[in-house]
Amino acid sequence: MATPLVVGLAVAGAAYAGRYSILAWNAFKARPATPAFRKFYQGGFQPQMTRREAALILGVRESSALDKIKEAHRRVMLANHPDAGGSHYLASKISEAKEMMLRKSSNTGSAF
Repeated sequence: MATPLVVGLAVAGAAYAGRYSILAWNAFKARPATPAFRKFYQGGFQPQMTRREAALILGVRESSALDKIKEAHRRVMLANHPDAGGSHYLASKISEAKEMMLRKSSNTGSAF
């Protein structure tokens, strides 16, 4: 007598788990395709670069340490180097951002 009751509860539990799985899968498929965060700066450049813009281009904070700035510059430059098919304009902006963050630039603006 207890066996049909246990089997019935097991079937009901499996049915609820299946229903929940289908609803979760549909919610997963319906989520927006945009990533939760952007790794690199997505936007136009200002006429004169600021420290905020330089930090956004390199993907670091404005108060980052020098080694983090250099590593970020290396990483971004590898992805956008002109010898590897990248843009000369972007490479110059990335280098300008590094100079700005290392405080070597006199902030005279971009050559472009």
